[in-house]
Amino acid sequence: MSINETVGRTPDETATTRTPFDLVLRGEQVLTSEGIAPREVGVRDGKIIAIEPLGAQLEGERVIEVAEDEVLLPGLVDTHVHVNEPGRTEWEGFESATKAAAAGGVTTIVDMPLNSIPPTVNLDALNIKREAASKNAYVNVGFWGGAVPGNKKDLRELHEAGVFGFKCFLLHSGVDEFPSLSVDEMEEDMAELASFDSLMIVHAEDSDIIDNSPQPSGAVYSGFLESRPRAAENTAIEQVIERARKTGVRAHVLHLSSSDALEMIRQAKAEGVKLTVETCPHYLTLLAEEIPDGATAYKCCPPIREDANRDLLWKGLEEGIIDCIVSDHSPSTVDLKDVENGDFGVAWGGVASLQLGLPLIWTEAKKRGISLEQVVSWMSVNPSKLAGLGNKAVIEAGRDADFAVFAPEETFEVDVENLHHKNPISPYQGKALHGLVRRSIIAGTDVDFQTPHGQLIRREN
Repeated sequence: MSINETVGRTPDETATTRTPFDLVLRGEQVLTSEGIAPREVGVRDGKIIAIEPLGAQLEGERVIEVAEDEVLLPGLVDTHVHVNEPGRTEWEGFESATKAAAAGGVTTIVDMPLNSIPPTVNLDALNIKREAASKNAYVNVGFWGGAVPGNKKDLRELHEAGVFGFKCFLLHSGVDEFPSLSVDEMEEDMAELASFDSLMIVHAEDSDIIDNSPQPSGAVYSGFLESRPRAAENTAIEQVIERARKTGVRAHVLHLSSSDALEMIRQAKAEGVKLTVETCPHYLTLLAEEIPDGATAYKCCPPIREDANRDLLWKGLEEGIIDCIVSDHSPSTVDLKDVENGDFGVAWGGVASLQLGLPLIWTEAKKRGISLEQVVSWMSVNPSKLAGLGNKAVIEAGRDADFAVFAPEETFEVDVENLHHKNPISPYQGKALHGLVRRSIIAGTDVDFQTPHGQLIRREN
């Protein structure tokens, strides 16, 4: 029992007496849909049952007193995580990934369909993935399906099995077992998904433009940046919008890095195209101008761009053009990042940041005068809406009792050796951050990093 946790029975209660709640959380700063205020939250059977003003003295089997410097938040929802198990578990597995998520206040992740072997492109592969996750999930885990050439017949079956939507690439995915779609193939699958109101999520970079750009090589970051020009993103996003408009499908643009695309996205949303957009902590906190030569930990696709571009992405978030901030946690082994040679043409492209997303974004948001409530909206409420998770992301009666206890003013320095990610490499090594997650709670049960209590979740009807 910690110093801020008490047992809520009086000595004269008998063993058969049942107090009203399994868990009560009390704090001066509790974030609900009405903002941050002093409140008490009563939990029973993994659900939020009651929310009352602080002082109501709700009774519980356990009582957690949230400290004065802490804010009780809804657990974050990260809809863009590459776990890679089975097949590439040495890159990341469900145990390490979900521990990292919990340590970062993320209580629900949705796993991407590639980098594992087999990729999640049919029902058999989904069942293999679920079996792997069922043994080691420290947070709630759901799954995206994949849309690849030749699996159109599998899409409805995967949808009915509970995947949250389907991911496709418009260029080589980085792994041969998950091939890309042409724009016409994407449209055909979009039409199929629209017939049962599913969601197409797209890695939007144009393969022709990238194939005709300078090929990346060497240790200088500017050379890699030139190999993934904004035009590749802009053109592909334009294609996604055009085909979503034509088919009526719900479409989502993954990991937006080019601010040039914001105006076309704004216009598409205004005219009623069913379009949502995400960006990631690395595009909002890192700058191309500051990436050292050979620092391949920074390599990701699409790439980290310039300072002015970053400012426009933040503006896009504040204006509601960009909906979500998610990690795109895409880890690999240290050797695949080619640290020894520092060659951006050879290194794996991906940033591992699942444990750090909230402090990264909060540190930058504080500088910009953006509230913690707004950050949680981008990192929990809106990703939850994207996946259709109506029982997550808000502290509200009837929702799941998933929480993060966050100390927004505490500072720490990133040390990759202290992260739960499987491989100790990060572009954030040594970075000083504001905000520390001190506790995560799943369905009313503390994450103790010893016993996995996460649930496998499915798309809600």
